[in-house]
Amino acid sequence: MNKFFTQIAPMLALLAALSACEKKDTPVTDTAAAPPTKVYLVGVESAYAPFSSENEKKDVVGFDIDIMKALAQKIGIEVKFVPTPFEGFFNFLAQGDRDLLISAITITDERKQTVDFSAPYFEASQLIAVAANATKVNKFDDLKTLKVGVQSATSGDEIVQQLLGKNNPNIKRLDSTPLALKELEGGGVDAVVADDAVVKNYITNNPGSKLRTVADAGFPKEYYGIAVRKGNTELLDKVNKGMADLKADGTFDKISAQYFGPAK
Repeated sequence: MNKFFTQIAPMLALLAALSACEKKDTPVTDTAAAPPTKVYLVGVESAYAPFSSENEKKDVVGFDIDIMKALAQKIGIEVKFVPTPFEGFFNFLAQGDRDLLISAITITDERKQTVDFSAPYFEASQLIAVAANATKVNKFDDLKTLKVGVQSATSGDEIVQQLLGKNNPNIKRLDSTPLALKELEGGGVDAVVADDAVVKNYITNNPGSKLRTVADAGFPKEYYGIAVRKGNTELLDKVNKGMADLKADGTFDKISAQYFGPAK
């Protein structure tokens, strides 16, 4: 053995021992990623102001949007709003493509067969819109022989069917209430039946439309609810608890006043 190796060998052994000790004492870092936060997809209609509609930036805004944002914060979930055609609303939910639905959805016994609704959060009714000079329309029955525009698959559609008949060619179904009201402005229909707040909002924001409204005491009261998938009691309970808390702490009334004025 050469002399140099004899001198260096103990030093190499010491360095190896120190290195082994250092590796042993180094903590093992857990590199497993945290599970991603679930984002709840909320189906909304994008042309139903003042409840939900797209602004110039293509963001969905409105009363229902603000309520859902406050509700999500209250119950500790993250939500993403997804514009969804109302005619296919409930199918998207049933198929799992949406987790929640909100957009002035009237609670009905028929809809309860396929989805579960939260407790009611808003009261509404149907309202008739006609041209300002249409003096012969003063009640719902006056529409029997007229051409009536409705948004397809809505409460307005259903109630007009009861008066005119389901397959009456005088019912003109359109994709949104604003489109139905535009059709009325252009003379394509004689009247429109739709949710009162939506009709009023349209006329207020379109002063040149030359439309007037006709209320009918025979229209039943309607109540809006948030829809969840049938049987999803865990989410439904959270939604109901969160909405009750929003009403209790004044948040709901504050948001409502921004869109509809102070509660009467």
